[in-house]
Amino acid sequence: MVARVPEARTEIGPDPAVTWLVEQADPAVARLAHRDLLGEPVGDAPASRVVQRLLTGLDDSVRAPYVKWTGAHWRLVSLVELGVAEDEPAVMHAADALLGYWSRPQRLAAVPVVDGRARRCASQEGNALAVACRLGLWRDDRAVTLAEHRLSWQWPDGGWNCDLRPTASHSSFHETLPALWGLAEYGAASGDRTALDAVGSAAELLLLHEVLYATSTGEPIHESFVFPHYPPFWHYDVLQALLVLERVGVGADPRTGRARQLLVDRRRPDRRWRAARRWWRPQGSTGSGVEAVDWGDVAHQMVTLNALRVGAR
Repeated sequence: MVARVPEARTEIGPDPAVTWLVEQADPAVARLAHRDLLGEPVGDAPASRVVQRLLTGLDDSVRAPYVKWTGAHWRLVSLVELGVAEDEPAVMHAADALLGYWSRPQRLAAVPVVDGRARRCASQEGNALAVACRLGLWRDDRAVTLAEHRLSWQWPDGGWNCDLRPTASHSSFHETLPALWGLAEYGAASGDRTALDAVGSAAELLLLHEVLYATSTGEPIHESFVFPHYPPFWHYDVLQALLVLERVGVGADPRTGRARQLLVDRRRPDRRWRAARRWWRPQGSTGSGVEAVDWGDVAHQMVTLNALRVGAR
């Protein structure tokens, strides 16, 4: 799926954020900006500090792929979003290991069902399925298995949730968004009608809430949803939701307008956006949640790129 290409000009001249991205951003980000914002053909992904750092240690990271945020699972999500090539041996080896990790029969069979609803952290398999599809592995039996289980775990409202409480009857936006992304990538690659129908149901759940607002109060469902993060990993926010809805093909739905305006209002005087850093610890920190790479300004570049991809201008 390819996002629609927004105009790279304002009423008074070139958009300074686009100029910044194509001229000064990390080479991987600049390549994506040339492709998605200017509609220009691009070649192979160029050398990138962030990409090289994510690749460093990738082979070792498959041993504990879900360790936050240094495991292969998280590295691969970031790498495919940065446009890493399918012919990168370390990437394909890690993707093979990741599919094996998430598709283990004993793991899939152990998903609890409470009050008729599967209680599963669907963001895990959702991100893994999206990675596999981006790397051309959608025909792999293990990817098909992940897609089929994702479909069987979908809740009546269109989303997914891992909450074990019988009283939980509403899907989690955190769990739903990566699952939606994964099924969208799979549906686009395979043409599977059931998967595409499930994508439509999940997207409708987000649209019914105007992307991030509670229907009962009209206020943001959670205070963190209004801040764009990078990398988002499994966390829901307004920008990542708009990006996935754009990829699904419903980014122009009128119900996204309020969310997009919120994003426009967060644009800085230099016409760029800043990435929030809430759940991550920088390299060298102790404890969990330490990042695999120092994202630095690249996090702000990716947030700016994604905001322009969804037409926030």
